[in-house]
Amino acid sequence: MLIRLTKHQLEYPATPRTLTESTMTQLEGKIIIATGGTQGVGESVALHAAKAGAAGVVVCGRQEDKGVAVAAKLNELGAAGVYVPADLSIVDDCKRVVAECDARFGRVDGLVNAAADTNRGTLTDTTVEFWDYQFAVNVRAPFLLSSECVKIMRREKIAGSIVNILSVAAYCGMDILCSYSATKGALSTFTKNIANSLRNERIRVNGINLGWTDTPGEEVVQRKQGSPPDWLAQAEAKSPFGRLLKSDDVAKLCIYLLSEESGILTGSNIDYSQRVMGVFPPEPDPA
Repeated sequence: MLIRLTKHQLEYPATPRTLTESTMTQLEGKIIIATGGTQGVGESVALHAAKAGAAGVVVCGRQEDKGVAVAAKLNELGAAGVYVPADLSIVDDCKRVVAECDARFGRVDGLVNAAADTNRGTLTDTTVEFWDYQFAVNVRAPFLLSSECVKIMRREKIAGSIVNILSVAAYCGMDILCSYSATKGALSTFTKNIANSLRNERIRVNGINLGWTDTPGEEVVQRKQGSPPDWLAQAEAKSPFGRLLKSDDVAKLCIYLLSEESGILTGSNIDYSQRVMGVFPPEPDPA
Protein backbone atom coordinates (compact mmCIF):
# COMPACT_ATOMS: atom_id res chain seq x y z
CA MET A 1 0.00 0.00 0.00
CA LEU A 2 1.35 3.45 -0.96
CA ILE A 3 1.03 6.10 1.74
CA ARG A 4 0.82 9.73 0.57
CA LEU A 5 0.97 12.52 3.12
CA THR A 6 -1.21 15.61 3.03
CA LYS A 7 0.12 19.14 3.33
CA HIS A 8 -1.59 19.39 6.70
CA GLN A 9 0.53 16.56 8.09
CA LEU A 10 3.72 18.49 7.34
CA GLU A 11 2.70 21.82 8.88
CA TYR A 12 3.70 23.10 12.31
CA PRO A 13 0.91 23.28 14.91
CA ALA A 14 -0.82 26.65 15.28
CA THR A 15 -0.23 26.70 19.04
CA PRO A 16 2.78 25.52 21.06
CA ARG A 17 2.64 21.95 22.29
CA THR A 18 3.47 20.76 25.76
CA LEU A 19 6.70 18.78 26.14
CA THR A 20 4.79 15.50 26.03
CA GLU A 21 2.77 16.51 22.98
CA SER A 22 5.89 17.77 21.22
CA THR A 23 7.77 14.54 21.87
CA MET A 24 4.90 12.48 20.51
CA THR A 25 4.65 14.52 17.29
CA GLN A 26 8.27 15.44 16.49
CA LEU A 27 8.14 13.22 13.38
CA GLU A 28 4.42 13.39 12.71
CA GLY A 29 3.59 11.85 9.34
CA LYS A 30 7.23 11.29 8.34
CA ILE A 31 8.85 8.23 6.79
CA ILE A 32 12.14 7.15 8.38
CA ILE A 33 14.76 4.54 7.47
CA ALA A 34 16.93 3.21 10.32
CA THR A 35 19.73 0.84 9.34
CA GLY A 36 20.89 -1.69 11.88
CA GLY A 37 17.30 -1.54 13.09
CA THR A 38 17.08 -5.12 14.29
CA GLN A 39 18.92 -4.39 17.57
CA GLY A 40 20.84 -1.83 19.59
CA VAL A 41 20.95 1.80 18.53
CA GLY A 42 19.13 1.17 15.23
CA GLU A 43 16.23 -0.56 16.95
CA SER A 44 15.95 2.19 19.56
CA VAL A 45 15.92 4.84 16.82
CA ALA A 46 13.15 2.99 14.98
CA LEU A 47 10.98 2.61 18.08
CA HIS A 48 11.49 6.22 19.18
CA ALA A 49 10.61 7.38 15.66
CA ALA A 50 7.31 5.51 15.89
CA LYS A 51 6.63 7.03 19.32
CA ALA A 52 7.40 10.45 17.85
CA GLY A 53 4.61 10.08 15.32
CA ALA A 54 6.35 8.71 12.23
CA ALA A 55 3.86 7.32 9.72
CA GLY A 56 6.25 4.61 8.59
CA VAL A 57 9.60 3.21 9.69
CA VAL A 58 11.82 0.93 7.60
CA VAL A 59 14.43 -1.19 9.34
CA CYS A 60 16.98 -3.51 7.82
CA GLY A 61 19.44 -6.15 8.92
CA ARG A 62 20.57 -9.73 8.49
CA GLN A 63 18.64 -11.27 11.41
CA GLU A 64 15.18 -11.88 10.01
CA ASP A 65 13.58 -13.03 13.26
CA LYS A 66 14.65 -9.85 15.03
CA GLY A 67 13.67 -7.68 12.06
CA VAL A 68 10.18 -9.12 11.90
CA ALA A 69 9.81 -8.65 15.67
CA VAL A 70 10.87 -4.99 15.47
CA ALA A 71 8.43 -4.37 12.59
CA ALA A 72 5.66 -5.85 14.73
CA LYS A 73 6.57 -3.51 17.61
CA LEU A 74 6.46 -0.56 15.23
CA ASN A 75 2.98 -1.55 14.06
CA GLU A 76 1.83 -1.78 17.67
CA LEU A 77 3.10 1.76 18.24
CA GLY A 78 1.00 3.04 15.34
CA ALA A 79 3.64 3.31 12.62
CA ALA A 80 3.71 1.16 9.49
CA GLY A 81 6.73 -1.02 10.24
CA VAL A 82 8.68 -2.57 7.37
CA TYR A 83 11.60 -4.98 7.69
CA VAL A 84 13.93 -5.38 4.72
CA PRO A 85 16.44 -8.27 4.92
CA ALA A 86 19.79 -6.79 3.93
CA ASP A 87 23.53 -7.35 4.16
CA LEU A 88 24.95 -3.83 3.93
CA SER A 89 28.28 -5.10 2.64
CA ILE A 90 26.39 -5.83 -0.61
CA VAL A 91 25.75 -2.88 -2.93
CA ASP A 92 22.41 -4.11 -4.27
CA ASP A 93 21.10 -4.77 -0.76
CA CYS A 94 21.83 -1.17 0.25
CA LYS A 95 19.94 0.17 -2.76
CA ARG A 96 17.06 -2.26 -2.20
CA VAL A 97 16.41 -0.95 1.32
CA VAL A 98 15.62 2.50 -0.08
CA ALA A 99 13.79 1.13 -3.12
CA GLU A 100 11.43 -0.88 -0.90
CA CYS A 101 10.78 2.20 1.24
CA ASP A 102 9.94 4.16 -1.91
CA ALA A 103 7.70 1.39 -3.24
CA ARG A 104 5.76 1.21 0.02
CA PHE A 105 5.53 4.89 1.00
CA GLY A 106 6.48 6.94 -2.05
CA ARG A 107 8.84 9.13 -0.05
CA VAL A 108 11.54 9.24 2.62
CA ASP A 109 11.97 12.08 5.10
CA GLY A 110 14.82 10.85 7.22
CA LEU A 111 17.67 8.34 7.25
CA VAL A 112 19.70 7.17 10.24
CA ASN A 113 22.83 5.24 9.30
CA ALA A 114 23.20 3.31 12.54
CA ALA A 115 24.47 -0.03 11.23
CA ALA A 116 28.18 -0.68 11.72
CA ASP A 117 30.70 -3.44 12.10
CA THR A 118 32.60 -2.85 15.35
CA ASN A 119 34.96 -5.83 15.36
CA ARG A 120 38.52 -5.23 16.47
CA GLY A 121 41.89 -5.39 14.76
CA THR A 122 45.35 -3.84 15.19
CA LEU A 123 47.57 -2.57 12.39
CA THR A 124 49.37 -5.90 11.98
CA ASP A 125 46.53 -8.37 12.53
CA THR A 126 43.93 -6.60 10.38
CA THR A 127 43.63 -8.45 7.09
CA VAL A 128 42.95 -6.76 3.76
CA GLU A 129 39.68 -8.69 3.57
CA PHE A 130 38.56 -7.42 7.00
CA TRP A 131 39.61 -3.84 6.17
CA ASP A 132 37.59 -3.92 2.96
CA TYR A 133 34.57 -5.49 4.65
CA GLN A 134 34.52 -2.94 7.46
CA PHE A 135 34.81 -0.05 5.01
CA ALA A 136 32.00 -1.55 2.91
CA VAL A 137 29.62 -1.70 5.89
CA ASN A 138 30.70 1.42 7.77
CA VAL A 139 31.40 3.84 4.91
CA ARG A 140 30.20 2.59 1.53
CA ALA A 141 26.76 1.56 2.83
CA PRO A 142 25.99 5.02 4.31
CA PHE A 143 27.20 6.55 1.02
CA LEU A 144 24.84 4.37 -1.03
CA LEU A 145 21.88 4.76 1.31
CA SER A 146 22.32 8.53 1.51
CA SER A 147 22.62 8.83 -2.26
CA GLU A 148 19.46 6.80 -2.89
CA CYS A 149 17.49 8.68 -0.23
CA VAL A 150 18.55 12.08 -1.55
CA LYS A 151 17.31 11.13 -5.03
CA ILE A 152 13.85 10.59 -3.54
CA MET A 153 14.00 13.74 -1.41
CA ARG A 154 14.85 15.76 -4.52
CA ARG A 155 12.08 14.13 -6.53
CA GLU A 156 9.48 14.81 -3.83
CA LYS A 157 10.98 18.21 -2.88
CA ILE A 158 11.46 17.10 0.72
CA ALA A 159 13.62 19.06 3.16
CA GLY A 160 14.93 15.86 4.71
CA SER A 161 17.46 14.93 7.35
CA ILE A 162 20.26 12.37 7.47
CA VAL A 163 21.98 11.31 10.69
CA ASN A 164 25.19 9.30 10.63
CA ILE A 165 26.24 7.40 13.73
CA LEU A 166 29.94 8.08 14.14
CA SER A 167 32.39 7.41 16.96
CA VAL A 168 34.89 9.30 19.07
CA ALA A 169 37.30 6.68 17.70
CA ALA A 170 37.44 8.93 14.61
CA TYR A 171 39.78 11.24 16.59
CA CYS A 172 42.28 8.40 16.99
CA GLY A 173 40.86 5.25 18.61
CA MET A 174 42.56 2.46 20.51
CA ASP A 175 45.26 0.36 18.87
CA ILE A 176 42.77 -2.51 18.52
CA LEU A 177 40.44 -0.27 16.50
CA CYS A 178 42.72 0.39 13.53
CA SER A 179 40.31 -0.09 10.63
CA TYR A 180 37.20 0.81 12.65
CA SER A 181 38.68 4.19 13.60
CA ALA A 182 39.60 4.80 9.97
CA THR A 183 36.03 4.05 8.84
CA LYS A 184 34.58 6.50 11.33
CA GLY A 185 37.08 9.17 10.32
CA ALA A 186 36.02 8.69 6.71
CA LEU A 187 32.31 8.82 7.60
CA SER A 188 32.88 11.98 9.64
CA THR A 189 34.37 13.78 6.63
CA PHE A 190 31.66 12.36 4.36
CA THR A 191 29.02 13.78 6.72
CA LYS A 192 30.37 17.30 6.45
CA ASN A 193 30.96 17.03 2.70
CA ILE A 194 27.40 16.10 1.82
CA ALA A 195 25.96 18.51 4.40
CA ASN A 196 27.70 21.26 2.46
CA SER A 197 26.59 19.98 -0.95
CA LEU A 198 22.94 19.55 0.08
CA ARG A 199 22.41 22.68 2.16
CA ASN A 200 20.84 24.72 -0.66
CA GLU A 201 18.21 21.99 -1.03
CA ARG A 202 17.49 22.20 2.70
CA ILE A 203 18.53 18.61 3.24
CA ARG A 204 20.37 18.53 6.55
CA VAL A 205 23.14 16.07 7.44
CA ASN A 206 24.63 15.63 10.91
CA GLY A 207 26.65 13.06 12.78
CA ILE A 208 26.91 11.79 16.35
CA ASN A 209 30.35 10.81 17.69
CA LEU A 210 29.44 8.15 20.20
CA GLY A 211 31.52 7.33 23.21
CA TRP A 212 31.47 3.85 24.73
CA THR A 213 27.90 2.56 24.32
CA ASP A 214 26.16 -0.41 25.92
CA THR A 215 24.60 -2.38 23.06
CA PRO A 216 24.03 -6.06 22.24
CA GLY A 217 26.77 -5.78 19.63
CA GLU A 218 29.25 -4.46 22.20
CA GLU A 219 28.41 -7.40 24.47
CA VAL A 220 29.32 -9.81 21.65
CA VAL A 221 32.60 -8.02 20.93
CA GLN A 222 33.56 -7.95 24.60
CA ARG A 223 32.98 -11.68 24.86
CA LYS A 224 35.06 -12.31 21.73
CA GLN A 225 38.02 -10.39 23.11
CA GLY A 226 37.91 -12.26 26.42
CA SER A 227 36.59 -9.53 28.71
CA PRO A 228 35.32 -10.70 32.14
CA PRO A 229 31.60 -11.44 32.51
CA ASP A 230 31.18 -8.27 34.58
CA TRP A 231 32.94 -6.01 32.05
CA LEU A 232 29.91 -3.69 31.91
CA ALA A 233 29.75 -3.21 35.68
CA GLN A 234 33.49 -2.50 35.77
CA ALA A 235 33.28 -0.04 32.88
CA GLU A 236 30.33 1.80 34.39
CA ALA A 237 32.00 2.03 37.80
CA LYS A 238 34.90 3.89 36.14
CA SER A 239 32.65 6.21 34.11
CA PRO A 240 32.18 9.84 35.25
CA PHE A 241 28.38 9.53 35.16
CA GLY A 242 28.31 6.00 36.56
CA ARG A 243 27.12 4.34 33.37
CA LEU A 244 27.85 3.90 29.69
CA LEU A 245 25.75 5.50 26.98
CA LYS A 246 22.58 3.54 26.25
CA SER A 247 20.80 3.01 22.94
CA ASP A 248 17.87 5.14 24.12
CA ASP A 249 20.21 8.07 24.81
CA VAL A 250 21.38 7.98 21.22
CA ALA A 251 17.89 7.49 19.79
CA LYS A 252 16.54 10.60 21.51
CA LEU A 253 19.27 12.75 19.98
CA CYS A 254 18.63 11.17 16.58
CA ILE A 255 14.93 12.04 16.77
CA TYR A 256 15.82 15.64 17.58
CA LEU A 257 18.18 15.82 14.59
CA LEU A 258 15.58 14.25 12.30
CA SER A 259 12.88 16.68 13.39
CA GLU A 260 12.23 20.33 12.59
CA GLU A 261 13.07 21.08 16.22
CA SER A 262 16.76 21.01 15.30
CA GLY A 263 16.09 23.92 12.95
CA ILE A 264 18.85 24.65 10.43
CA LEU A 265 21.50 22.57 12.21
CA THR A 266 23.61 20.85 9.56
CA GLY A 267 27.21 19.75 9.05
CA SER A 268 27.71 19.17 12.78
CA ASN A 269 29.39 16.10 14.23
CA ILE A 270 28.27 16.11 17.85
CA ASP A 271 30.45 14.48 20.51
CA TYR A 272 28.18 12.36 22.69
CA SER A 273 30.58 11.13 25.30
CA GLN A 274 31.01 11.73 28.99
CA ARG A 275 34.68 12.48 28.40
CA VAL A 276 35.74 15.69 26.70
CA MET A 277 37.76 15.12 23.55
CA GLY A 278 41.09 16.95 23.43
CA VAL A 279 41.77 17.05 27.17
CA PHE A 280 45.51 16.81 27.84
CA PRO A 281 46.87 15.03 29.70
CA PRO A 282 44.06 12.43 29.50
CA GLU A 283 42.03 12.22 32.67
CA PRO A 284 42.88 9.17 34.83
CA ASP A 285 40.29 6.52 35.53
CA PRO A 286 38.69 6.91 38.98
CA ALA A 287 40.25 4.75 41.66
